[in-house]
Amino acid sequence: MYDAIKPGPEIPSQAGLPELSVVVPTFNERDNITVLYRRLQATLAGIAWEVVFVDDNSPDGTWEVVRGLARKDSRVRCIRRIGRRGLSGACIEGILASSAPYAAVIDADLQHDETQLPKMIALLQSGEAELVVGSRYIEGGSAESFNKQRAGASQLATEVAKRALKVEIADPMSGFFMIRRDRFEQLVPQLSTQGFKILLDIVATAQGKLRTIEIPYSFGSRQHGESKLDSMVALDFLGLVLAKLTRDVVSLRFLLFAMVGGTGLVVHLVALFIAHEIFREPFAEAQAAGALVAMTSNFILNNFLTYRDQRLKGFAILRGLLLFYLVCGVGLLANVGVAFSVFEQEPIWWLAGFAGALMGVVWNYAMSGLFVWRKR
Repeated sequence: MYDAIKPGPEIPSQAGLPELSVVVPTFNERDNITVLYRRLQATLAGIAWEVVFVDDNSPDGTWEVVRGLARKDSRVRCIRRIGRRGLSGACIEGILASSAPYAAVIDADLQHDETQLPKMIALLQSGEAELVVGSRYIEGGSAESFNKQRAGASQLATEVAKRALKVEIADPMSGFFMIRRDRFEQLVPQLSTQGFKILLDIVATAQGKLRTIEIPYSFGSRQHGESKLDSMVALDFLGLVLAKLTRDVVSLRFLLFAMVGGTGLVVHLVALFIAHEIFREPFAEAQAAGALVAMTSNFILNNFLTYRDQRLKGFAILRGLLLFYLVCGVGLLANVGVAFSVFEQEPIWWLAGFAGALMGVVWNYAMSGLFVWRKR
C-alpha cells in the first residue's frame, strides 16, 4: 500500500557516535553560520563531533542556512524553536538533544575562540575536570574588545555573582564552556530556562561539587550582525541571583508585577485627581476612569517589562488588554472580599487593607500568567 522509502544521496558520516557535541544558540546570525562551521571543521579534525544549532526562529532565516549545511554534512543539526526565546533555554535544549558524552556551548557571533575546544575536551576526557570554562579574566585571557560600558557591567556582574552566590571561578559570566553531559543532566532539573547566563546557573546550582578548570582565551569582536544584549539583561541576571539565593522561592517576575502594581496606584490617583478636580466629573465616574487608566498602564508596563520574554504583539495586544481588564476586575472583588473578612475578625484597617491588596496582587499575577501572557 505504501511505497518503500528510498535512500537519498550519501552524506558524510562518522564511524560510531560523536565524542563532542557543540551547541550553538542562534538568533539572526545568518552571516556567521558557515564561517563558524568551517572553523569547527578545521579545529576539530581528528575528533568525532557534531554541531547542534538551536535557532529561535530567526527572522533573517538563520535556520535555513543551518539546514542547508545539514543536507551536506550529517554532523550538522538544527533545532528551530517556535514561540520560545532565550539563550539559557536554547543551550539546555541543545545539550539535551545532543548525543555525545561531552557538550560545549559557544556563541555564533565568532567572538569565542573555537581553537580552545580540543584542549577543553582533553581535560574532560582525562578526568581532571567535569566542567571547563573559557575565561577572559585569568592570566592569558582578555576582553579588550569590550567597550567601557560593557566591560564595567561584566565586571560588576561577576563581583555580584561571586559574593552573593559564593561562586569561585574567575569568569562565571562566560558563555563559552564545555561540560560532561552526565553531570549536566544531573543539574538540569534545577536550571532556569530564562535569561542569558547559563554557566552562572550551572556553577551556582552545583554548589562547588563540579570539578572545574578555567582556561584563558581572548574575547574577539563581532564580525556580523548585532549584539543580543540590551539593558533588560540586567533584570535576567538579578532574577537568576534572586532565584538561587532563595532556592527559587522568590520570583523576580512576581516582584516586577507587584512593582508595576505599585506604579498603577500612583497612576490611578493622578487620573482620579485630573478627572474629579480638573474636569469636575462626579466621583464615581472619575474613580472608574482612574481605575481604567491604571489597569491600562499596568498592562503596558507588564507587557514591556514583567513578561518581556512573552511580549504580546499586534492584535494579541488588544485581546490581552481585554483579558487583563477582566482579570483585574475579578482581582478587585477578591481584594475587597478578603479585606472585609479580615476586618470583621480583627478591626485594624491597615491590616485588612494589606491582606486585601496582597490577595489582589497574587490573584492578578496568577491569572495574568495563566490567561493573558500564557505560553503558547
